[in-house]
Amino acid sequence: MSDVVVLTDVSDRIGTVTMHRPEARNALNSALRSALPEALLAMEADDDVDVIVLTGTDPAFCAGLDLKELGAGGNRLAPDPDADPVVNTPWPVLTKPVIGAVNGVAITGGFELALNCSFLVASEHARFADTHARVGVMPGWGLTVLLPQAVGVRRAREMSLTGNFMGAEEALAFGLVNHVVPHDELIPFTRSIATDIAGNDQHGVRRMLETYAATTGTTIDDGWKVEARMAREWQSQRFDPAEVERRRQAIIDRGRTQV
Repeated sequence: MSDVVVLTDVSDRIGTVTMHRPEARNALNSALRSALPEALLAMEADDDVDVIVLTGTDPAFCAGLDLKELGAGGNRLAPDPDADPVVNTPWPVLTKPVIGAVNGVAITGGFELALNCSFLVASEHARFADTHARVGVMPGWGLTVLLPQAVGVRRAREMSLTGNFMGAEEALAFGLVNHVVPHDELIPFTRSIATDIAGNDQHGVRRMLETYAATTGTTIDDGWKVEARMAREWQSQRFDPAEVERRRQAIIDRGRTQV
């Protein structure tokens, strides 16, 4: 088993970051949670990169937190209560666009990774679900802010309260993703959009992203602070790794009936 959990590539002014734990459907263990922001920050600092593509090694985009590690108490969830800033994000604020190329399931924390991208292109195999309530954890990467922005608050509530999956075509209909393409065309299609972006004035592109962030509140809105506070409270008062471990197989089995 490889110790490399993130693959990177730079070509034609496009940086590709690939989550690489295929045997665990790219579940977010501690190593991946550490390596992913480091890889994205490296792309941010690379003058040969104008656009970033985030994807996963097949068959999944990201299956969320590694429940095995979480159940053993080895994957801390809530942000450090003494950390600054209070708002928690899966990666530091970037000035370059991040296009999510969703090649398979994007679940819970993996769903939050997708939501934090500038926009999404989905394979026909893509599936989305918020299973925080199934696991007994709370979102901490902006899901309760970003999901309602994407699909509306009532649809977002349904997804979060049921934990049910949304398929690629339904995600397109509700505005969660911008495009759905055949699986084999996902990366070429996404790169074609990235090429269009890279061909523009890059100062203008980055200022446009900054303006969207300010007007939609994706990085500074009070909702992020509320979510972070409630996640910390849940982590300190209600979260029990033993309960996650007890529920883990039932969560996996239920998910398999819906994918």
